[in-house]
Amino acid sequence: MENLPNIQQDNLRSYLNREDIILDTIAQIMKDFGLFGVEIEYSGSIDDAYEKLHRQLVSQIDHLMNANSDLLMSILYQVDISQRDIDRTEADFPHYNQVEVIAHQIIFRDLKKVLYRRYFSGQ
Repeated sequence: MENLPNIQQDNLRSYLNREDIILDTIAQIMKDFGLFGVEIEYSGSIDDAYEKLHRQLVSQIDHLMNANSDLLMSILYQVDISQRDIDRTEADFPHYNQVEVIAHQIIFRDLKKVLYRRYFSGQ
């Protein structure tokens, strides 16, 4: 069995270079948001998957921050993102604004879920 994936903020993109991992991560994000009636769309293209997904999440999060912050908090709870996680990511990515940090953290957390699920299922 492989070693447990060592996923860090600075190596996130290196895990998003395999189509199966990209597709599973996007499916996890779509599931997490879909539980709350928020639709995340996927074009089917894996080229620049991180950037495309990040932009879409930034748009959705920005809208939710202004229109329904309680719903956003519920989604963050579902994805398992704490204020501490957000604060750490802000320190790691000082060039990101708060919405971009949250979007990055959602991708990071759901990628971890996918990789850990694969690890523990023996893939």
